[in-house]
Amino acid sequence: MEITTLDKIIRWLVILAIPVMLTVGTVRFLISWDHPSYPEFEYGRIAPDSFGFSDEERLQLAMDTMAYLRRSEPASEVIYMLRDLRIPGTNKALYNEAEIGHMIDVKVVADAFKPAFWLSAIIVVGGLIYLLAREQTRYFGAKTMMFGGLFTVALVFMVMIFMFLAWNWAFTVFHNIFFDAGTWQFLYTDSLIRLFPEQFWFDFGTIWTVLILLSGGLFALVGYVLSRVWS
Repeated sequence: MEITTLDKIIRWLVILAIPVMLTVGTVRFLISWDHPSYPEFEYGRIAPDSFGFSDEERLQLAMDTMAYLRRSEPASEVIYMLRDLRIPGTNKALYNEAEIGHMIDVKVVADAFKPAFWLSAIIVVGGLIYLLAREQTRYFGAKTMMFGGLFTVALVFMVMIFMFLAWNWAFTVFHNIFFDAGTWQFLYTDSLIRLFPEQFWFDFGTIWTVLILLSGGLFALVGYVLSRVWS
């Protein structure tokens, strides 16, 4: 079996792209999860709002916020969806300007995950097709798939260790990577925290990492099985 330099380059591109594809793809999946929605699932297990939202009001406001994130238009074109929201029973805006600014940043980041997913998916799918379609590189391609899955699993385990041993630190680091310092911290009485408290995000992060872990494990398993078939 002759493995060329191009084959080796494609292998490393695929291995590096697999965790990216699974990470950003899982985020997009969780944002679009709607039957039941993630907020509906989560509100059934965390403490109710202690500042006045009923369970029904809280869920509806959360769903209205998620609807904004699901829109395909840029944040600047659909931020009115959040500006128009009102605290139930009042004419007071649900979100203040600091919260609105942060939600614009959130959608910009979430939208950037779409091209990141498609680019990484093209690399993974295209690279694996290139390696697996040729008899002389099928075993090499299967091992590439396995190593990409194992690499993903190893990264996820590291993240999970940080999450469970130092959640506050990990939460801060994550936000500082994507958002300017000071733009994502709010009072407990602010609507963003009332709708999406820290436990909400801890559970979100747990589900996120577990899904990536399972997906990476599946990649590794399929790659291993194929490598045995083509060994």
